[in-house]
Amino acid sequence: MAYPRLTKKPGALETAAMIRRGELSPHEAVEAAIARIEHLDAHINAVVVTDFERALETAKAMDARQAGDDQPLFGVPMTVKESFNIAGLPTTFGHLQFADHIAREDAEVVKRLKAAGAIILGKTNVPPDLADLQSDNPVYGRTNNPHDHDLVAGGSSGGGAAAVASGMVPCEYGSDIGSSIRNPAHFNGIFGHKTSFLLVSRRGHTHPMAGHRDVHDGPLSVVGPMARSAEDLDVLLDVTTSFPLVRSHKPLADCRFLAVLDHPNSEIDAAVRGPIECALDEMERAGITVDRSSKLLPDLAEQHANYLRLLNTAMARGRPGPDGQTLSLADYYQLLDVQARNEYAWGDLFAEYDFVLAPPLAVLAYPHDQTPIRDRRITINGKDSAFADMLAWAGLATFPNLPSTVIPVGGTGNLPCGMQVMGPRWSDFDCIAAAGAIGRLLHG
Repeated sequence: MAYPRLTKKPGALETAAMIRRGELSPHEAVEAAIARIEHLDAHINAVVVTDFERALETAKAMDARQAGDDQPLFGVPMTVKESFNIAGLPTTFGHLQFADHIAREDAEVVKRLKAAGAIILGKTNVPPDLADLQSDNPVYGRTNNPHDHDLVAGGSSGGGAAAVASGMVPCEYGSDIGSSIRNPAHFNGIFGHKTSFLLVSRRGHTHPMAGHRDVHDGPLSVVGPMARSAEDLDVLLDVTTSFPLVRSHKPLADCRFLAVLDHPNSEIDAAVRGPIECALDEMERAGITVDRSSKLLPDLAEQHANYLRLLNTAMARGRPGPDGQTLSLADYYQLLDVQARNEYAWGDLFAEYDFVLAPPLAVLAYPHDQTPIRDRRITINGKDSAFADMLAWAGLATFPNLPSTVIPVGGTGNLPCGMQVMGPRWSDFDCIAAAGAIGRLLHG
């Protein structure tokens, strides 16, 4: 079982520490990141909207002052997903018709990152409408996986994951409704965190069809960080949350885990199961309790069916489906009631368990495929399967509004494999801490 190593480039906190010690200036940090992007991105195509001139100007101004106490990311260069507005840059959601849609104001997350001292170098690639598990669109083209350019980098936050995994930047901010942070983290061998619903503001993470106007926070979708360490995830989330959360500081050895590796709607490939089973075995050898079944687990087939109904509703935003069908307002509220009951059921489970462990997706990174996602097929354990069935592993945490941190646990061949660490709603920092502790146990 191969364990691909993450790049040795410094992470966000390490870069910030070097700047605070005077070993590196913000200008030097930004110049080095730009050089890495220019060197690496010709073959990966991750950072598709660049803002290098303004980033260098910002960094030069920072050279003359010290970091504030509330600026843990002072001088740290990073990117954000193309779907976040940055004043003066295009937000296209992958559509040629919006190539000239220039944002007038920074998204709330971008404002908070800048206030924490981060320097935004540009924006990273996405699929059209953020609606695929690969990042390819007619505006910016295709993003390749850094481990193998013939494979996808994931989606919809695939460009960001590739930029972080390849070492172009230490961190990124993405979004997730159908594993859009989690599957790219899994495919690229980095950490990614899907936040509890409504924990981080989505203001300014807005489709250009809205025409520069704010929109409501529809169901399921969240925004969250990506990085090469749990510690970097922690600080990125800390500076962007809309309200403070309590941290449990519970040692890993005192935690009780439930592993969910079987789903009625989606088998997982041996290339994914193998590394996760190895990780679970290592945890158990360390004396950690990992149960493999529980009567408290909600009906996963029912949950998946309801997740797809709400996902399609959220993505359509009231537009009729392919067959002209629509969801009535009464049906929509009844679906929200079902979602609430599902969240309560997970709450009952988390009264017994601290965390749930699961695969982020059923397969490792797969070859580029232009087939529409609704028609796409995938081979799992030698059997032909409907590609969309794999969304069952996304909905596991998304439908009940739960946080989930993806941690690299190993790999098969030369490809990395991740594992979801899910917890009760609002336990985001605990999920990140547990993922970090598991990482140290597995990799030292």
